Amino acid sequence: MSIITKIKPSLWFTGNAEEAVHFYTTVFPSSSITHVSRYTAAGKHEHKMEVGSVMSMTFTLHDQAFYAINGPPAFQFSQAISFTVLCEDQKEVDHYWEKLGDGGELGGCGWLKDRFGVSWRVVPRTLEDMQENGDEEQRARVAEAKSRMGKLDIKKLEKAFLGIRKAGHRRSQYQISLGS
Repeated sequence: MSIITKIKPSLWFTGNAEEAVHFYTTVFPSSSITHVSRYTAAGKHEHKMEVGSVMSMTFTLHDQAFYAINGPPAFQFSQAISFTVLCEDQKEVDHYWEKLGDGGELGGCGWLKDRFGVSWRVVPRTLEDMQENGDEEQRARVAEAKSRMGKLDIKKLEKAFLGIRKAGHRRSQYQISLGS
């Protein structure tokens, strides 16, 4: 018997879930808000949220379902949990890096924290190919190049993978086909 499990990440926002969900659904194509629940007077002595304000929202980003909770300041986001955005090309890397990083904190190696405190990793799919298909020397060069970047640069990662220091100069005899 096969069991299919769907995982829906739940995100606790402190009073700004509606703003965050509207932001995310503008950043990612194929996104939508599928349900909104609002606070009523019931339980106000416990939740202390304004009656009529958003209590929770269900939304999708690239067909991945999420649940946003709008609550009092009980919890905060941590970099221990993040979302990875796999990008097909540099244009996508640039788009997500710029949009998600706007008003947030830009980090190294493709990591950033958005203005709501949610951590993201913006990564070209090519990087996964290099890490999975390269030999030890290639992976080490890519890791070194990546460690010097904030936003990941596909061309620089590819040059590191191939051992190219300057145009036409290779450090390694190893090469594999990048991509499919």
